[in-house]
Amino acid sequence: MLISALFFKMIDISNTSSNQQHTICKPISIRGIGLHTGIEVTMNLYPAKVDYGIKFIRKDIKKNNVIEALWSNVSNTKLSTTISNQNGTSVSTIEHLMSALSGLHIDNIKIEIDGPEVPIMDGSSIKFVDLIDQTSTQSLNKRRKILKVLKNIKVENKDSSVELKPNKQFSIDFEIDFPSKLVSKQSCHLQLVNGNYKTDIASARTFGFERDVDILRSNGLALGGSLDNAVVVGESKILNSDGLRFKDEFVRHKILDSIGDLYLAGAPIQGYFLGNKSGHHLNNLLLRSLFSDKNNYEYI
Repeated sequence: MLISALFFKMIDISNTSSNQQHTICKPISIRGIGLHTGIEVTMNLYPAKVDYGIKFIRKDIKKNNVIEALWSNVSNTKLSTTISNQNGTSVSTIEHLMSALSGLHIDNIKIEIDGPEVPIMDGSSIKFVDLIDQTSTQSLNKRRKILKVLKNIKVENKDSSVELKPNKQFSIDFEIDFPSKLVSKQSCHLQLVNGNYKTDIASARTFGFERDVDILRSNGLALGGSLDNAVVVGESKILNSDGLRFKDEFVRHKILDSIGDLYLAGAPIQGYFLGNKSGHHLNNLLLRSLFSDKNNYEYI
C-alpha cells in the first residue's frame, strides 16, 4: 500500500480577499483534441460578471447552446463527466477544467467551445492552471457563496463509496485499489487546496490500462488518447517514457477529478469528502443526494 498525506494551508473563511468572487482578467484561447472523441476543438475562456457562474457555450451549435456547469445538468458519467442542457446540447470531459477553476477559485467564467468535448491537453489540469496564471485573475465586488455541509451524506455501490461530512474546511480522503501491481492500493489525504493545488494536484494525469485500449476504442472511447495525454499502465511497466510525475499519481488524479466534479455544486464546499474506489458517477449521485434535502446544507 502506498499512503501519502498532503497538508495544505486552510482557507480562512473570514479572509475578505480570498473569499471575494473571482474571474479571469482577459480572454484565453486553447486548442486541443478530446480524449474520447479525438475531435480537435478551440475553446475560449472569457471574464464574466458577478454571479454569472460557469457556463459552456457550444459555438458550433447556433441555438439552445448554453450549458450551465451544475450537478443537475450532468447527463453521462462513463469515464468522464458530461453536462447537457434541456435541449440535449452537451459538452463532455469537463472535470479537469472544472478542477482547475475550483483550485484557482474562479467563480464566474464564460467558456465558448466549437466542439463536443473539452481538450484533454496533457491529461491533467496543469495546462489550464498555467494559462489562467499567466493571464491572472481579478476579484469582483461580491463575496463568494460557500456551501456548508450540515449532515453526513453517503452513497455506496458494491465496494465503492463516497461521503460528505460536516467540517470546518474542505478536506479530501481518497483511496483506490486496482488489480495491478503498478497501481495497487493508494491512499491520499488532502486538507483544502489553497495555493499548493498547482504543485501537488494539477499535474497528476489521467490513466488507463494497456489491456483496455482496444475495447475502449471499439466502443468509441479514448479515440484521442495517447502517451501524450494519459499514463498507460502495462502488465509490467508504465509505458510513458518519462514515467510517473508522482509515486502516487493515480490517486492524486482521482482527487483532481473529484475536485472538478464537486465544483458542479455551484459553489465551493465546506465539508469533508471521502472517496473509496469511486468515480464520476458516485460523485454526481453524492451531490444529488446532498441537494435532495435542504436540511443537508446551508449557504454561508
